[in-house]
Amino acid sequence: MVERYFQFLGLDGTVDLLKANEIPLAPSIRVNTLKISPLDLRQRLEIKGFKFEPIKWIPYGFKVLKESYNLGSSHEFLQGYYYLQNAASMLSAVILDPKPTDTVIDMCAAPGSKSTHLSQLMANEGTLILIDRNKNRIPALEINLRRLGVMNSIVLNMDAIKLSKLNIKVDKILLDAPCTGEGLIRQDPLRKRSKKKADIEKMALIQRKLLNAGLNALKPGGTLLYCTCSIAPEENELVVNDILKNLKKFKIIDISKKYGVKGLTKVFGMKLLEDLHFSQRLYPHIHDTIGFYFCLIKKV
Repeated sequence: MVERYFQFLGLDGTVDLLKANEIPLAPSIRVNTLKISPLDLRQRLEIKGFKFEPIKWIPYGFKVLKESYNLGSSHEFLQGYYYLQNAASMLSAVILDPKPTDTVIDMCAAPGSKSTHLSQLMANEGTLILIDRNKNRIPALEINLRRLGVMNSIVLNMDAIKLSKLNIKVDKILLDAPCTGEGLIRQDPLRKRSKKKADIEKMALIQRKLLNAGLNALKPGGTLLYCTCSIAPEENELVVNDILKNLKKFKIIDISKKYGVKGLTKVFGMKLLEDLHFSQRLYPHIHDTIGFYFCLIKKV
């Protein structure tokens, strides 16, 4: 698996990545502004001995420098004042930028980190359709929706690959696609040995089906954000390239702010769609996050 890294990171980049993956990731929280302001929450928790550092990308996100006790057991957590979420993951909803008047789909919603963030950005208005195929994950999603006070959502237990059966066209779609999690080694060191090339190929097939289904559910002018917590080109640029190269009604658009490095337009000896340079990659050794990929696609 590591041999692949040399082809798109080079020797120095690969060594730096492997070293960064050995450094545990500091926890972070997203303040739920549906219930409390960032300043009020920070003051409440700092009185209890916590220490925080603002996340530069997210005005209501904080890196946790010191925990006086488990952040998942505080009264503020139970009241839904914040969500434990890594900084890279928080960018998904920010980049999609849903509005209170939008109809939005989260295609792989459970357990709800990004779903509750979408509702927060929509000011609990509009329509938020939350889909997850695994019925065992639905209870966790519903608990988080209730805890954070989300009121604008509809939960559907179905396979988002079959999205066409709903016969709807929407403004915005978040596809945080299931993946090998090759970017999560800082959070889960076991992934260094638990994933093989066959796992990447299996997930890429599912990702293509999901992306195709999502694009077909967009209104003209609508946008879909494709993202994964993987650094594998096979799960990212190659998936988008294979789906979009024969579609004329869709284009990759520039993400308004630079969070990561440009997406790959050449990899493994293949030349890909030039517009993939508009997509962005986050790396542990460059951005001090988990590995992540974002690609924003618009229906024209």
